[in-house]
Formats: sequence, structure tokens, C-alpha cells
Amino acid sequence: MKKLLFALLILFVAPTLPAQSKAPANAEKSDPEAKKVLDKIRKKYEGYKTLEAAFSLTIELPGQDQEVQKGTIGQEDKKFRLEMDQQIIVSDATTTWVYLKKNNEVQINDADPADTESGFLTPRDLLKRYQKGDYTYAITEKITENGKLITQIEFKPNDKNSEYSKLRVSIDEKGGSIKAIKAFGKDGSRYSFAITRFTPNKTFDAGYFSFDTKKYPGVKVEDLRL
Repeated sequence: MKKLLFALLILFVAPTLPAQSKAPANAEKSDPEAKKVLDKIRKKYEGYKTLEAAFSLTIELPGQDQEVQKGTIGQEDKKFRLEMDQQIIVSDATTTWVYLKKNNEVQINDADPADTESGFLTPRDLLKRYQKGDYTYAITEKITENGKLITQIEFKPNDKNSEYSKLRVSIDEKGGSIKAIKAFGKDGSRYSFAITRFTPNKTFDAGYFSFDTKKYPGVKVEDLRL
């Protein structure tokens, strides 16, 4: 689940970073109209120095009751802070902290953008993968939601070993924002990520992108850094 969750969240913040000038190797396989929409959104997001978003994550697993989690994510360049009901994940681009609320335990890892196996993909890393042609994408539908025209684009991973079969991204073209992302797992699971509030260019307090153990009395620290 961790990789899928990060794929959802980081795909959302990834457009804030500039695209590479080199065209994707599989550009001819993707929908040119979808590329125009994505380029438009990326240019909009490129003007943001920081962003914060509140979201609702609906998790559907085969044979289990539907679960809904809410949280916020803040991002500035490679730094990010993800807060959810059960955990807090923070990265200052050098160190990543994973705090498990129930256990009052924090795991500390080196932040390694190249470590795609850990699931801790930085926005910059995922965007590079996207630009390199790791996904084939196309517009599948245009619908009206709450009076807004929503363009849906589906991304299919070119990696046959990917945990998910596709991602569906809903974009408000007129408003210039991503409204929702849904991941379809190969095991039948579904992860729906809906953005409920979006705040660009927010000023974050000092220390926002780090984890201060002093604020968590009795916290157990597991330092996994090399």
C-alpha cells in the first residue's frame, strides 16, 4: 500500500517542478491532446514556490470494508510533509522521518531520491520518470462535476512489474488544477485521492519540513540511516 499511496500523493505535487526539455522516448504512444492539458497544468504549477493541500483518501481492498483517511500535504521543492490520521511523514530532502502515532515511534531514514523501492519518491524524481516516458497517457473522458468541466486522463505504467495497472487523473482545465487521482491496483485494490483544499505559495513555519522529537514525549526513535 505504501508505494501506491506515495504514487498518488507525489503525482499530485510533481507538476510543480519544471519539465525536462528532452521529449519522452514513447511520446508517439501518448495522446497529444492529453500532453497539451498536462503541459498547461505544469506551467500553472511552475509558478508556485510552495503548496499545501488537504485531501481525502478512499481505500478499497478486496474483501474488506472501505476505509477513508484524511490528511494534508505541504511541499517546497524536494521537501514535503504528509500528515494523516495514523502517521506523519516528513522530509527535508536530506532526512526522512516516518512517525507512527499509535506506537509513538519515529523511523529515520536517509532521503534518497534514487531509491524507488522504498516508496519515498520525491516530486522531482517522479517527474523525471514521467518525462522519460515511464507512462503512456491519454484523455479518456470529459465530464461536468459541480458545474466544472473535468478532463480525465489515464496513465498506464510501462513497467510490467508496477503494482498498479493504471492511474486516472481528473483535471479542472479552466481552474488549472488537479482535482482527483485514482489508482487501480493489479490485486483489485482501489485508491481514490480527492483534493478538498489547495493553497499555493503558502509560507511555512521554520522547522515545518523536519521532525522535532522533543515535541513527542517518550517517542521511540529508530535511526535507520547509514
